Amino acid sequence: MSDSTSQTIVVVGGGITGLSAALESAEAGHKVVLVEKNPYLGGRVAQLHQYFPKLCPPYCGLEINFKRIRSNPRIAVHTLAEVTKIDGQAGDFTVTIKKSPRFVNDKCTACGKCAEAVSATIKNPFDYGLSEMKAAYLPHPLAVPPFYVIDPSIAGGPEGQKAFEACPYGAVDLGDLGGEETVKASAVVWAAGWTPYDPTKIEYYNFDSSPNIITNVMFERLAAANGPTGGQIQRPGDGAAPKNVAFVQCAGSRDENNMPFCSTVCCMASLKQTTYLAEKLPEADVTIYFIDIRAMDRNEDFYTKVKQNPKVKFVKSKIAMITPGEGGGLVLEGENTATGERFKANHDLVVLATGMQPNTALNAKIPFDVTYDDYGFAMQSTAGIVPAGTTRRPSEVVTCVQDGTSAALKAIQAGRR
Repeated sequence: MSDSTSQTIVVVGGGITGLSAALESAEAGHKVVLVEKNPYLGGRVAQLHQYFPKLCPPYCGLEINFKRIRSNPRIAVHTLAEVTKIDGQAGDFTVTIKKSPRFVNDKCTACGKCAEAVSATIKNPFDYGLSEMKAAYLPHPLAVPPFYVIDPSIAGGPEGQKAFEACPYGAVDLGDLGGEETVKASAVVWAAGWTPYDPTKIEYYNFDSSPNIITNVMFERLAAANGPTGGQIQRPGDGAAPKNVAFVQCAGSRDENNMPFCSTVCCMASLKQTTYLAEKLPEADVTIYFIDIRAMDRNEDFYTKVKQNPKVKFVKSKIAMITPGEGGGLVLEGENTATGERFKANHDLVVLATGMQPNTALNAKIPFDVTYDDYGFAMQSTAGIVPAGTTRRPSEVVTCVQDGTSAALKAIQAGRR
């Protein structure tokens, strides 16, 4: 049995689930090692325009959590890091952490001199590729930790040297090789998050045929004040304000050729996003194409409120095809299953409600003997290894916070065995 005051819990994933698990564990008196693959904490929640259902900015909650992390000496944070190996048993794990180079050390003041000095650009992953940024960059304006990153594509060349020479604080370290370390832990919480389903795999939606076909997560960035358009909802193809927007539900979901399961949150995400249009582009017409709207519990009230907006129309249809039309527009084909009518509809912006794929089904399998369901979600099957949040099932933000707290309790109990 481990001494509860000396337990170390490793939390994999610095999104909202992992943050919750780490904070609850540390504030219960346990040491925590928080491991995040990205160069910043906050996960996909940090990329949102607004939380559901309160429709407030995500930093309302994230800033509080970041402050709690900074003020808690029990939490050690590793960004640009991954857990590659777990050996042992509950109460006595050895966890191997691989760290990728940042090429910037903790002397960084986020002054931006390195970014000013370089000319090379890369696609901005924080904006889901909707914008470009300098290859020396701060991941986003409120990033934690607030350190710049030198992209590996320039670190070994003249552009990297420019960044090095421009830094007045000695923070650029082009010799950074990353590294590896091992940690003894009593339990591991695996909150490695999710990835939006790849829309290019939905062949009949022709995602690559037009820049005006985007996904729901991309739409969040278009609406966000710190996004690629400064919060102005514009068509990526020409920068024009869309006048006729389509939300296509179950894009790849509930489809045996793509993702057979329902991600549960996509309907509410699209309903939430209609409120962005109502606020920013009140004259725009909106059509939601759906199989059925899944709005449980209190969400039914929100659904009813959206339906009362005369600019929002609901059409019960699984869209069969999307093709480019005139002037950068899109043509949607389908059948209205409520009337039996086949139709073609023209829209100038299409938002695909793509679902949640757990990263445990893609690039973040747990390096231990863990059972997964048919869709790649990790199941609670191994003592001391605690899957949490969207690693375990599709979940909204509120559920992820609750699940992170639950995972912390399970991890603490596992370490006492």
